[in-house]
Amino acid sequence: MIDGNTMLSLINSRQSERRYLDRPVEKEKIERITEAGRLSPSACNGQPWRFIVVDEPGLRQQVSSATESEILRMNTFVHQAPVLIVIVREKSNFTSRAGDLIKKRDYSLIDVGIATASMVYQATAEGLGTCILGWFDEKKIRELLGIPKSKRVELVITVGYTENQHRNKVRKPSGEFITFNRY
Repeated sequence: MIDGNTMLSLINSRQSERRYLDRPVEKEKIERITEAGRLSPSACNGQPWRFIVVDEPGLRQQVSSATESEILRMNTFVHQAPVLIVIVREKSNFTSRAGDLIKKRDYSLIDVGIATASMVYQATAEGLGTCILGWFDEKKIRELLGIPKSKRVELVITVGYTENQHRNKVRKPSGEFITFNRY
C-alpha cells in the first residue's frame, strides 16, 4: 500500500501529454494499465466497459486519423502515440440499470470515467504519459475496430513515453469549491 502523500504526488504528476517519443510501450505495462481499469469500482459492480488496445501501427494510424480535426487543428499529435486505448461503454448489469431508471442517472458514464481515471494514473505510475480524448469520429472508429453500432465509443486514451517535463497545474484555489458539512 502506498501512503497518502505518495498517491497525491502521483496525481499531481499526471498531465495531458501531446508529444510522444518514438519508443514502444512494453506489453506488461499496458496489461497493468488495463487491469487498473478492470479493477475499478462501478455501480452495482456492473463493469460497463470494454477496453480496446490499439498498438498495431497501421490500424493505430487509422484510428489516430479518426480523432483529428484539421479545421480546428485538434488532436494532430495522436499519430505520435504508440498505443491507443479505446473505451467502449457496454451494457451494465440489471441492478445498475434499474438504479439508472429509479434515480434518473446513467451510472455507466460515471463508471467509464472512473475506469479511465484509474488507467491514466496507472500509466503515470508506469512512467508513461497519457491524454484523454473526447473528440473523434465515433462512426469511423466503430468501423475500424468492428464495434457494434449499439455500443458507444466514449473516450480514447493516448499512451506512450514522453520527455516527462512536468508543468505546473493551474487549478482554482481549494477554498472556492471545497466545503465541509454545507454547500
